[in-house]
Amino acid sequence: MLVITRREGEEVVIGDPASPLGVIRIVSIKGDRVRVAFDFPRVVEVHRREVANQILASGTEVDRSVIGTIRPASEGG
Repeated sequence: MLVITRREGEEVVIGDPASPLGVIRIVSIKGDRVRVAFDFPRVVEVHRREVANQILASGTEVDRSVIGTIRPASEGG
């Protein structure tokens, strides 16, 4: 596991820097809450750990035809 320190607005590039698989950006830090933005192609699945565990525990195929709504970071949440 790689552990790094990032400040608000800084990014982590995943994969080849010339053609990255994706980028992770620290959007905001307020108290003990950190907002993180993931910029990956839609074909790359990104799940919170608790959701990934539920998917694994269910033992069923995920309906890949369902795509959620992604809100811009500026809309808050």
